[in-house]
Parts: sequence; C-alpha cells; structure tokens
Amino acid sequence: MLTKRIIPCLDIKDGRTVKGTNFVALRDAGDPVELAARYAEEGADELVFLDISATHEGRTTLIDLVRKVGEVINIPFSVGGGINSKDIVYDILQNGADKVSVNSSAIARPALIEEIAYAYGVQCVICAIDAKFVEGSWKVHTHGGRKNVGLDLFEWARQAESLGAGEILFTSMDHDGTKEGYAIEALKQMNDMLSIPVIASGGAGKREDFLEVLDNDIAQAALAASVFHYQEIKIPELKTYLKENGISVRI
Repeated sequence: MLTKRIIPCLDIKDGRTVKGTNFVALRDAGDPVELAARYAEEGADELVFLDISATHEGRTTLIDLVRKVGEVINIPFSVGGGINSKDIVYDILQNGADKVSVNSSAIARPALIEEIAYAYGVQCVICAIDAKFVEGSWKVHTHGGRKNVGLDLFEWARQAESLGAGEILFTSMDHDGTKEGYAIEALKQMNDMLSIPVIASGGAGKREDFLEVLDNDIAQAALAASVFHYQEIKIPELKTYLKENGISVRI
C-alpha cells in the first residue's frame, strides 16, 4: 500500500502567505518561512509554494523567498507561479525546491511540460489545474482563476500526463476555502482515468474530509491551506486519525 501524503500549501502574494474563498477575498495568513518551518517540524510530507500573482503580474516567481523557505525545511518542496521556461526551473531547483508546478504557462504552451520533464525528469513536474463547474462541465481557469480558457478539465489532465507531467494537482475553485469537503466525484473520475498520482485541493475543513479523499484511492495526496495555517487541524493529530482509520501515512 502506497503511503498517502499530507501537503500544506503556501499561497504567496506580496511576500506573505494569503488565503481566500473561491480564489477571492484574500486575507493574510502569516510569514511563509515561519509557516514552512512549522510544517516541516509537524510532519508534513511535502510543501507546495504557489506565487499566485506571478502570472497575472507578468513576472517570474520569487526566487529569494524560495531560497529562504528551502533553507528551513527538510521535506520535498514544490514551487509554482510564473514558470514559463525550463531555465527558470533550473534556478528554482538550485535554490532548494525539488519540483515545480506549472499551470497557466503550460496551457498557453503545452510543450513546456515536455521540456521540463525531458530536462529534469517527470518526477519534477506537477501540472496544477484550477477548474470550476460551469454549465454542466468542469472548465479550466488560468491566471489565478481569473480566466476561463474553455478547456475540459479531464481532457487537459489526460494531455498533461501524455506530455510528461508526473502528478496532477487539481484545485476545485467551487470548493476552495469553503471547508465543505473536496470535489470527490471529479477527483474519482480523474484518478480512474490517469496512471499518475492525483493531489486533491480545495475544500478541506475537517479530518473526515481528508479521510474521504484518501480512502478508496480517490487521491494519493491531500493538500490544504487555511485549516493548517490557523491550526484548526494539526498535522500530527490528523495523521494519527488517518492511521487509526486504515490510511497508510508517515508518522
């Protein structure tokens, strides 16, 4: 049985960790370096760092902040936001990250996934997909959720896998920040059709939400933000709960 992963997410804007609901109404959630250190100490399996305004502002990710986070943690660390070339990936990896997450740039130029996978290996590439349920189907959004590009969620996930993505990070914009649970049916459909790991994102509010999404192989990892940032759920207690309920986790 493969060990399931618990992944805190640092959404970064103006050098601070922020969190909102449905991708809007952002509020401050703390210093990203301090939070990263705390999560590593508490037993998080990985950390995701997303510079959420980089693409919208037309710049690359915050390398100095990546370096500072990398210096205080000893767990795998992925970085996303403004990554539009394999050269930028090199800089990010050199400054402490283990993986990169591509989103808007990969949709604009799908070959980017292939280029990064070829240069650094498929294990280095996460394809992050933000999607919203629109008129009966899941539609992909880019630029921090601002733009509906008309792509079908499942078709894009399948294409990303074929191009060399090693994992899919699917965030339901409808569930984001609601604390009402993950988009279970969409995640199950995605997991059934892909052969690479799926990371569930958007909607975690209680321990049972993590259990639901990690049980029955709906997802291989569960990502959350505000419930960890504000210590509504503590990672050691969550992992003990999951283990007691039959989920294989690293304690």
